Amino acid sequence: MLNHIVLMGRLTRDVELRYTQSQIPVASMRIAVDRDFGRGDERQTDFIDVVAWRQTAEFVNKYFHKGSMIVVSGRLQMRDWTDRDGNKRTSAEVVADNVYFGDSKRDSAGDFGGAPASYSAPMGG
Repeated sequence: MLNHIVLMGRLTRDVELRYTQSQIPVASMRIAVDRDFGRGDERQTDFIDVVAWRQTAEFVNKYFHKGSMIVVSGRLQMRDWTDRDGNKRTSAEVVADNVYFGDSKRDSAGDFGGAPASYSAPMGG
């Protein structure tokens, strides 16, 4: 079986970096991805939640901000949770294994300050 997804979009807000109780970094972000229907200018935008762990989380937090073009490679994960009213909910999110800059240096407003072109999570993740 295969669960692999690749998305390219823009961050809708700054990356939210936090740490678990055992001090493992985790970054949450939402990216806007256009869905092209192939009929002229007709497009819709999907807003997709992405989570990155450990060094990938720190990399994303350091080099990406609201409006940045990002390419995410990872897996789709479903998560069950309970809201404040006690209702059962299900959310889909992408767990990022690799992240890449979607903008070239000449297209972006700032320099990446010697950032690597991408970050790949270590195997065993």
